[in-house]
Amino acid sequence: MKALLLSVALVAFSGAAWAQDTQQLQEPVVVQSEKLSWTPNRSLPKGVVSTSLLGESNKPGIYVRRHKFPANYRIPPHTHPDMEMVTVISGSLGVAKGEKYSMEPAAMLTAGGFFAMPAKTTHVVWTGPEETVIEVHSTSPTNIDYANPADDPRKAQ
Repeated sequence: MKALLLSVALVAFSGAAWAQDTQQLQEPVVVQSEKLSWTPNRSLPKGVVSTSLLGESNKPGIYVRRHKFPANYRIPPHTHPDMEMVTVISGSLGVAKGEKYSMEPAAMLTAGGFFAMPAKTTHVVWTGPEETVIEVHSTSPTNIDYANPADDPRKAQ
């Protein structure tokens, strides 16, 4: 019974946090894709560009970001402190829990595909033979923590 009450309380609290963040939005946000400003993402291995649609991933609140990956790209095993909700906009994206890349066709998502990764869950991500764009929805502040610190491109900067 205590576990049930705790679960209900956590769900209620998380819903309140999302509601609080959305209440801070005073005007609609409308973003045209041709007006997006893409910049290199220094927290991922070279080749990825990103843009923010809503919020900032380093400040408290809800954020929405898009990432554009080159073909045949891999992100080494990593975690995030927050849950990620990811939609594939174009191209194809593979995702697997753990530290192994799964080359099974079932592991690949195509445009419109979606996955949610729990917070602090080690996972890998890779793209197919074409450029891939994803959209990430989550709460921040966030970060990417590599399982092997040597994989972190920020350490080389």
